[in-house]
Amino acid sequence: MITLRQLELLVAIAEGGGIAAGGGRIGMSPSATSHALKALEANLGTPVVDRQSKAFGLTSAGERVLQHARDIFTSLKTIEHEGKAAAGLKTGVLRIGSFGPSSSIRLLPRLIQRFGALYPDVEVFVLEDPDNTTEQRLTEGRIDLGVVALPKPQFETLRLAVDELVAVLPTGHPLLAHERVDLHDLIKYKFIMTHAGSQALVQKQFARAGLVPRVTHELSQLWSILDFVSRGQGVSMVASLALPDKNQFPGIDTRPISPRANRNIGLACRDVARLTPAAAAFWRMTREAVAAKRK
Repeated sequence: MITLRQLELLVAIAEGGGIAAGGGRIGMSPSATSHALKALEANLGTPVVDRQSKAFGLTSAGERVLQHARDIFTSLKTIEHEGKAAAGLKTGVLRIGSFGPSSSIRLLPRLIQRFGALYPDVEVFVLEDPDNTTEQRLTEGRIDLGVVALPKPQFETLRLAVDELVAVLPTGHPLLAHERVDLHDLIKYKFIMTHAGSQALVQKQFARAGLVPRVTHELSQLWSILDFVSRGQGVSMVASLALPDKNQFPGIDTRPISPRANRNIGLACRDVARLTPAAAAFWRMTREAVAAKRK
């Protein structure tokens, strides 16, 4: 019979990027790892690790089994939390993925604060990563919920907000005389490209207009971008929800861009019906908050 330990090893191998690394992640010795992997492949009747390739990888059968294994552990987590739910959701763990400052600063704090008031003993962990990493974590069941840029047709989603790209300019910049900044004017200046959550939207906006910005800096941290702009090192474009309050960062100002570029931000999950009790409670609370806001 295939055991949970064997399936746990398969998941760990996939996440660790190697057989030895996977066994080490779950505390198995090299000999125990080798034995468990051979037993799994014997029970399945097919290899799950591609030993013919120089680079580590799973076989096509291994990839299919991996997804079922992840589903099994998601279900086990749900079963574990169901008992806690019967006690009134007094305890539990909720893991939420966030794709950047727009969600981590502007959207999640209020929701988490409200959730904490309702369920004070449920531990909430936020993992901030790029949008594609958050999407992958959600697909793999490594997080319960994720705040992502929409659309994400592979998930069930709740729209939380609409974000807009804005031009970020140093105080006194000539483009501040305009109510909206045209992209054709923006590319006349040195451009600081973000590597954060809005990078794809920024690049798509320039591509749609057939324009290529004069990129002189590429920065991942929002505060680094704002600092460079405030020192006159260039101009930039970021999502408006990611920006701090004006009094928090003097020396910059913003203007909407033309043509306008918006993105929808939403809360996502793989399957509402299979959420853990803590995640289901957070989903219901968020859905109610969104509905009340639209009234």
